[in-house]
Amino acid sequence: MKPFREVDTPVVHFLTGPECQRLVNACAKDFRNLVRGALVTGCRYGELTRMRSADFNAEAGTITVRLSKAGKSRHVVLTDDGRQLFSDITAGRPPSDLIFRRDNGAQWLPSQQQRPLEAASSHSRIEPAATFHILRHTYASTLAMKGVPMGVIAAQLGHSDTRMTEKHYAHLAPSYVADTIRAALPRLGAAEETNLTPIVSRA
Repeated sequence: MKPFREVDTPVVHFLTGPECQRLVNACAKDFRNLVRGALVTGCRYGELTRMRSADFNAEAGTITVRLSKAGKSRHVVLTDDGRQLFSDITAGRPPSDLIFRRDNGAQWLPSQQQRPLEAASSHSRIEPAATFHILRHTYASTLAMKGVPMGVIAAQLGHSDTRMTEKHYAHLAPSYVADTIRAALPRLGAAEETNLTPIVSRA
């Protein structure tokens, strides 16, 4: 028997805006900035925990990843929120100081991130529990859904080319096909009309 084609197509899980906010609010103080950093940069846990104050360029609005998974450095462009976050954290800190530290001043070590992230996910009712990989997917998926070119997303994530980026995120991007289908296909009675208004959780 031959396997179905495309069965290995990845299913990307990402958080919505309200889920991101609930997760951040549920994090302990020293861990909260680390999660915020992941959401505004798309960086991996190891990349974040190695960042130092000198890696943040306030004037350019960028953060430098000195050593990535691919062994290359890259400059990640920050939004206004990202620039403000890194400005607040690094204010008055020496250039060699780690940006993200624990409350006791120690460095975040490998495998120390998942337990607090699972606790925050449980408290904020996020299932499955968030991981830093999901936070990275959230960053990239949000950019894709806003129509950011795959090449730009690949550069931000540190991918060597767009193949991996397109494999994970191209289906989320606005497209001529999707716009045409949604504009042309009439209502076929699949969804019942109702005057009920859904209740949005404020958790």
